[in-house]
Amino acid sequence: MSDILAVYEEHLAEWLPQLLEAAGNTLRMTALAFILAFILGLPLALAKMSSIASLRWLASAYIEMMRGIPALAILFLIYFGLADFGLVFDAFPAAVIGFGLNGAAYMAEIFRAGIASIHAGQMEAALTVGLTPLSAMRWVVLPQALRVVLPPLANFGIALLKDTSVASIISAPELMLRARDLASSSFLPMEVFLLAAAIYLAMSLPIAFLTRRLEARFARGQAHV
Repeated sequence: MSDILAVYEEHLAEWLPQLLEAAGNTLRMTALAFILAFILGLPLALAKMSSIASLRWLASAYIEMMRGIPALAILFLIYFGLADFGLVFDAFPAAVIGFGLNGAAYMAEIFRAGIASIHAGQMEAALTVGLTPLSAMRWVVLPQALRVVLPPLANFGIALLKDTSVASIISAPELMLRARDLASSSFLPMEVFLLAAAIYLAMSLPIAFLTRRLEARFARGQAHV
């Protein structure tokens, strides 16, 4: 233990700024991929629940395909494979697109389960008072479904944050790549990766804390209804 502390005493001032800068890139990558997954996931969920058979089939096919392919394989296809067709992406945007496309499948299932959990009478009541199906979904069903999907959305966000470490394989400038470089140059992998793990934990815990606060707030709001 004293040896590890001695290493940190000697190298922490050099390592920490580099790892924190890379952690900022990790957070940015996570946020952008989450937004892309959200933007694609909700329409996919609605398409899978649609009364139009072709939309249901296409949405189901996309979801099953993306859930069955590892995220790393998707990153390779975007970063290396698309170059054969003249589509060349830098490592960072390739990672965002890959994680976003992959995450959309999981996000779609989260939204689908949340929407399905809302009693059908809510939609029927909204249609009865003159709302269109789209307006009823937007103003009545989705706000209630948000309370249901919040915990799995947060869990997805935390998992996505940790999964971005895979992007180091395509040299995306994120935390794990910087940690690997420092471990290679310093020959101190245990100390470097322990520090990287602590930074990942420090980034994940606030998300979990905020989620619990929001859940509690939504629960109080429902209790007064």
